[in-house]
Amino acid sequence: MYRCTTPSTDSVVQGNYNAVVEVKVIADGLTVGRSTARSTSTWNLSEGDAFQLRCSASTNSSEHTHLHVSWEFRNGFAWQEILSLTHEGKFQPGSEYNERYISGDVRLDAMANDIYRLSVSQALPTDEGAYRCRVSEWVKGADASWQKIQEKAVDITNVVVQPTALGVFITKSNVSVTEGDSLDLTCNFTTDRSGIFQAEVRWYFSESPDSTMAEAQVLLSADRDSVVSDSTLISLSHVDRSSYHLLVRDVSTEDSGYYYCQATLWVPQHNGSWHKVAERTSVPVTVEVLALEPTYHVFLNATKTPKYAEDPTELECRITEAQNTETNVRFTVSWYYRLPMRSDEVVKDELLATMDADWTLVVGDRSKQRAQNGEIIFSKPTVDTFRLRIQWTSEADRGDYYCVISSWSRQRNNSWIKIKDVASVPVSILWSTQGPVFNVSVESHKTTVYRGELVKLDCIISIAGTVLSPDDMSFDVSWFAMHSIAMDRDPVFLASLDRKGIVTQAKRNGSSDVSLERISPMEFRLRIHGCEDQDFGNHYCLVTPWVRSTAGIWQQEMEVKSKPILVTVKMDVLNAFKFPLLIGIGLSTIIGLLSCLIGYCSSRWCCKKEVQETRRERRRLMSMEMD
Repeated sequence: MYRCTTPSTDSVVQGNYNAVVEVKVIADGLTVGRSTARSTSTWNLSEGDAFQLRCSASTNSSEHTHLHVSWEFRNGFAWQEILSLTHEGKFQPGSEYNERYISGDVRLDAMANDIYRLSVSQALPTDEGAYRCRVSEWVKGADASWQKIQEKAVDITNVVVQPTALGVFITKSNVSVTEGDSLDLTCNFTTDRSGIFQAEVRWYFSESPDSTMAEAQVLLSADRDSVVSDSTLISLSHVDRSSYHLLVRDVSTEDSGYYYCQATLWVPQHNGSWHKVAERTSVPVTVEVLALEPTYHVFLNATKTPKYAEDPTELECRITEAQNTETNVRFTVSWYYRLPMRSDEVVKDELLATMDADWTLVVGDRSKQRAQNGEIIFSKPTVDTFRLRIQWTSEADRGDYYCVISSWSRQRNNSWIKIKDVASVPVSILWSTQGPVFNVSVESHKTTVYRGELVKLDCIISIAGTVLSPDDMSFDVSWFAMHSIAMDRDPVFLASLDRKGIVTQAKRNGSSDVSLERISPMEFRLRIHGCEDQDFGNHYCLVTPWVRSTAGIWQQEMEVKSKPILVTVKMDVLNAFKFPLLIGIGLSTIIGLLSCLIGYCSSRWCCKKEVQETRRERRRLMSMEMD
């Protein structure tokens, strides 16, 4: 008993001047230790396994004390509470374990012989760490409040949770299958897990091997209850516990790509729910669907050929010896024209018309206007025949014609994809007639000039093979220059004169100028006035003849290019120094005369001095005798 007394100096006693407190010292009877059932310092577990930890706690105090038992976990620096049995007999889960306590995954049991057992039904990767048992002893005071009088803790074990090993692979690596056949793939998985678990399998498809799973398309899936999602052309079967079979029927070229298999393992929990312990995705397998190309030949025949201009022309393009052309194959045609050349120059083929997969006709620029006027007709009289008809064949229609038959395959989404192109042998549309042959040359009486002089270049046109009236001919003449001797630079346009007499000139940077005129029906002259250094180089003319047919229609002939002629511009040294020399002599003369004039004036008026002459006395000579 401890008493505290305060002597009073008051004249009147007021209040209490002493107090008594009782201090009880209880013997240390609390014992906390590890259970002998699990005495190892490290416990290795597989993910999803159940484990139990035991702790013994007792007291032999003479007082009526209660124990507070707490299980704690540490995976770092701080301990966190898992689950406690308080001194008031209540269960108290930690903040991170509240849901697992409610679901029954984590629980604490008070057993016989003062054993307190922590039970975890499913080990998670986050359960890896150190575990300890902390016990505190509480006593109830006179005021009915609980007071903690001591606390002890003991380390139980270190738990290591090994992740579930899961391997997923497809039995085939690269697969080639013909269009219309079935694709057969098998997904297998291996795991080190034993006991109760269920697998969920998904098949994915992607057009690129670098696509993520979120971008890939889910084909089919089988959940852990072996319920397979529905599909018409794709089926998924469960061969055994670790093998799933995918079958894709009637494959098309759009099925080419990369196929993945993803497996997920689930284990049951106490509350009836399932916990995912592992998930893996296989390496993609490459699937190539080989298109079943139809085989066919294309034959082009001229059913009508013109004997003269303005006669009709009819070409028929037929498909022969067709195989593998079932209902999902469609044929379209493209018509081409090739201009016959009198030289070895290469000319591109011109598209007359083409068909889309839906048989929509697209007419090329060459025949668009004539097709709108009904002069050219494209038709499809039968399934395997396409026809081109020119109502009035002109000289410009002379040349080679050929057709290209394209085969298209229908996809599952009703779109069409081109499979193959087969071209026919060209057919020439010509008739017996002499067309004129034009030749062009450039002449000049003087190709070497000095700066500032005039250059005259004549473009002379000649005709061979037939005689034409000048009224039945006209020409588009253009002049070009290449400012080099080796002809290794791009030509520069100078001027042009079309058949209507309109002159077009290019902008020039120097002081020289050009003019273009027609001096005769077959001769055109280019003048370069005031030649400069930039006018040096090879010059040539390009002529496009136009010939009027007997029907009065003007027809354009092939362009004819002349051989270049070299124009050299020199500098006239005498003329270059003549004017500066004359100017220098003149200035020198003027400056000399001016200097003389200034000197004379200065000596005459500005620098004159008056000299005073001394007057001498005039005396007569005296005789010697007199002297």
